[in-house]
Amino acid sequence: MVDVARVAGVSHITVSRVLNGHPSVRPETRARVEAAIAELGYRRNTVARAFKSGRTSTIGVVLAGSELHELPRVLGGLETAARGAGYWLNLASFQGRDQAQFTETVQRVADQADAVAMIADRPVVLDALPALATRVPMAVVMSGEVPNDRIASVEMDQDLGARLAVRHLVELGHREIAHLSGNLQTWDARARVEGWRQEVDATPGVTGELLEGDFTAASGYQLALALADRPAGPPTAVFAGNDQMATGVLAGFAERGLRVPADVSLVGFDDQVGSAYLVPALTTLRQDFHALGTNAVEGLLALLRGEPPRHRLLAPELVVRRSTAAPR
Repeated sequence: MVDVARVAGVSHITVSRVLNGHPSVRPETRARVEAAIAELGYRRNTVARAFKSGRTSTIGVVLAGSELHELPRVLGGLETAARGAGYWLNLASFQGRDQAQFTETVQRVADQADAVAMIADRPVVLDALPALATRVPMAVVMSGEVPNDRIASVEMDQDLGARLAVRHLVELGHREIAHLSGNLQTWDARARVEGWRQEVDATPGVTGELLEGDFTAASGYQLALALADRPAGPPTAVFAGNDQMATGVLAGFAERGLRVPADVSLVGFDDQVGSAYLVPALTTLRQDFHALGTNAVEGLLALLRGEPPRHRLLAPELVVRRSTAAPR
């Protein structure tokens, strides 16, 4: 700052005011200081500034697990909201399963941040969350109940998404709606099954069959073949656990000569990139992953203002395309 002041011909106090956006600096003085900053390549020492102010202007982000779906869009939401509030992100990745190591990772990130956001694969962090505590606020993007009332959280309403899929098919006139689930060891798969089952059970005259897959296109393909090869034939409608499985279902039905939606209507989940360009374009549930990130940051900012932690449940959106129609 002293070097910038010397080149600009002002005091170092004036340089500080320019850097902090103080309104009392005259425009021509501000221009000289900014020109000196550019000439010298001056950048603030953020570590020294943090020591002096007690603030880092940083939000730490811990990515916990290797099965984090649509991670770039969640991070995009985090970054947009953080930058809008004057914060930068500092990322760390945790790929293990040891509870103590996860806690250590979060603590180290918290030591260099004003708040910590975690994007968590539930099985990886579930055991560590109840006792997790840091000197800074924490928020987690994770499906299912968070077992720590000190942590703000945000998730997508998987149960509601499944209900919306079934309601759409029922409104078209379908009365036999099979669900091809993802791996039932995962929270999202179980929540979608629960929503499908409750909506089917609550609708008179509607029946359904559950077949478990693993969220891959290969499992969707194999389950579609199994449905097509039944003596009674396939159901009139299929709700797939995600868009990847729905892609496999399209391939399996095509191999057996079944047309979507003329013979079987199909709904996916996620609205992954490219779902609108399948043949036929896929009806699916859109999850706003960007909003998950922005809501996590908003939860942290609320904690920094002294507000209590909140759990935010975001609703998926039904996107109707050409893979669903009334049954023949």
